[in-house]
Amino acid sequence: MTRDAFASVSSPAPTRALATEAVHAGRDDLAELGLHAPPIDLSTTYPSSDARAEAARIDEFATTGARPDGPPIYARLDNPTTARFETALARLEGTEAAVAFASGMAALSAVLLGRASQGLRHVVAVRPLYGCSDHLLDAGLLGTEVTWTDPAGVADAIRPDTGLVMVESPANPTLAEADIRALAHACGSVPLLVDNTFATPVLQRPAELGARIVLHSATKYLGGHGDVMGGVVACDEEFARTLRQVRFATGGVLHPLAGYLLLRGLSTLPVRVRAASATAAELVRRLAADPRIARVHYPRIGGAMIAFEVYGDPHDVIAGVRLITPAVSLGSVDTLIQHPASISHRIVDPSDRRSGGIGDRLLRMSVGLEDVEDLWRDLTQALSAGPAEAARPAEAVRA
Repeated sequence: MTRDAFASVSSPAPTRALATEAVHAGRDDLAELGLHAPPIDLSTTYPSSDARAEAARIDEFATTGARPDGPPIYARLDNPTTARFETALARLEGTEAAVAFASGMAALSAVLLGRASQGLRHVVAVRPLYGCSDHLLDAGLLGTEVTWTDPAGVADAIRPDTGLVMVESPANPTLAEADIRALAHACGSVPLLVDNTFATPVLQRPAELGARIVLHSATKYLGGHGDVMGGVVACDEEFARTLRQVRFATGGVLHPLAGYLLLRGLSTLPVRVRAASATAAELVRRLAADPRIARVHYPRIGGAMIAFEVYGDPHDVIAGVRLITPAVSLGSVDTLIQHPASISHRIVDPSDRRSGGIGDRLLRMSVGLEDVEDLWRDLTQALSAGPAEAARPAEAVRA
């Protein structure tokens, strides 16, 4: 990528369909560069013989957090490959900017630190959240204080020092959905952060509903192949500048190779999510009619995530699958299943897990791109038979 091209990555483009943006956003300058595939810039530092000009640019970044004009300076400030991914994700979410980090937790940490730097250390949060997000807030590891509430109690929980309201919708792992527009209204001037990891911009764009910060564990659907780790925050340019300063100070930068893989993952995101969602909807239909299943959770907006409660021992199901992979994480091309109470939400206090709807018999499944008949065959042979008195069709719950 040329030095001039680096500056052009974030240039505005006409509004296009989501599928088109997924393929072309962040790549608009490639033809003019004589390239078809985005380049990978692995440099950690960049030469400059004008130390005075570099000093002025570094001072400007330290003061404002704006991306430096001209060529890159140091990879912890910015990287051309990562910038392409950020541009593309911001386009897909409909925000002014996006800032990428080494993981989803690094991204959330940067948000909390950014708000705390302005004296706003209090967070209002709605359970359930991803287990490590819950732990980060509840343990106060970054000096924050959290008030847990249900969506109806958000407005009353806000204090003068509240810097953030956080919700995950659909929620991990129960797939409960929140009325994002109503929550944004209840927040008033306090920014609403929506973790959009499960839905992706294919199924919902929280910024269009009033959320001011959109968080993704990019490791999941954005990457899509289980081979890259990252996190990203989509927001307005003002808050993005704060996040870039936090990223520079803390070192939670996304590696350029990860940025390249995430940009590549975005190009197939709509196709992958829609195909996996169609398979998931069919599996939900079959699970809801299976007498071994007590309850099925599936969001109204659809998607490729399923949660279900079994009458038998959930650990037998985990041990019994052969095609489906028993593993944490989600959003890959292959189907994954895990027991939240044992793995992803183990770090959450048991009473808080239960109050958040995360029971001991709940299983979470991330549906991939395999054929539905093969998945069903594998799943049904792994399911434990329930007690005779429980042999009735399951209750399908739509959040």
